[in-house]
Amino acid sequence: MANDPLFWVAAAASFAVLIILLIGIGGFAKGGEFNRKYGNKLMQLRIAAQFLAVVLIVLFAWLSTRG
Repeated sequence: MANDPLFWVAAAASFAVLIILLIGIGGFAKGGEFNRKYGNKLMQLRIAAQFLAVVLIVLFAWLSTRG
């Protein structure tokens, strides 16, 4: 399982979602120009990255059960 490349790709995608989320929350908490300029774009990027991460996790789980 841990030596499966798809596992590591799914883990990296999940980590990317976490990083994007933390940057977005930090910008929101600080407010100001950064939040006005990038807040909405960061949350849109998070949704797209989260979708990709979920698809990869489901694909990994499905392929793992097949054998």
